Amino acid sequence: MRRPGLALAALLVIATAACSAETRVPTGPTPTPTTSPTATLTPLATPTPSPVPGPSGIELPAVGRPFDAATILTAMRESRRPGGVPDQLESHAIAAAVAAAISTFDGLPWTTMAASGSCGPESCTLEVAGTRPDSHGDDVWTFDVRPADGTVAVTMAELRGMPNQLVPALDGLAHSLLPAGSLDGLLLTSAMWLPPPEGGQFVLSYRGDGEEGSCGIDLRLDAVTPGVVGDPSRTC
Repeated sequence: MRRPGLALAALLVIATAACSAETRVPTGPTPTPTTSPTATLTPLATPTPSPVPGPSGIELPAVGRPFDAATILTAMRESRRPGGVPDQLESHAIAAAVAAAISTFDGLPWTTMAASGSCGPESCTLEVAGTRPDSHGDDVWTFDVRPADGTVAVTMAELRGMPNQLVPALDGLAHSLLPAGSLDGLLLTSAMWLPPPEGGQFVLSYRGDGEEGSCGIDLRLDAVTPGVVGDPSRTC
């Protein structure tokens, strides 16, 4: 006959082994991956609402600011541009101001980013550019930075980071709004979106065949109203 003491001991051994086999979940903090300038960047904001067609029939998403100081600082520190970014620009405060100024067309981050800069005696120039696949072009933001007091100001924004498929729609809208024949013989060579407060507006550039005397027209298009803002600029 098996003694009760031995049976109890055997049960305790089996229970201890089962507990030891349980998967243990780490309780420490999860490390945050460092994003390189060419890696996929994750938006910080909540997903933007689905675009809704306006009176022009063109769907425009909500512009947003998807970057934080850490992402911009990483792009500066890992710059592959000739000369890189000067050390005096690589501060959290400057990176935070730059991140707060950069918008993207649909509030989502670029998939690639590049930064470069140069400094004079009192001020510096910082350029941050980015794009995504199937974009009409790059977004390029240029800043004047004064490291002594941390002042950061946008001096130029050339923003072509919008979907390729949007460009023909803007071209068709421009043709419908201008007097008949205004754009005959011209091709749309460049389209840029404008950040807030000019949300929903675009700068379209039309050029001729490049021969002597050929025309060029630049116009500002409001795709929300819709309408042409001001008078088109002509180079002929």
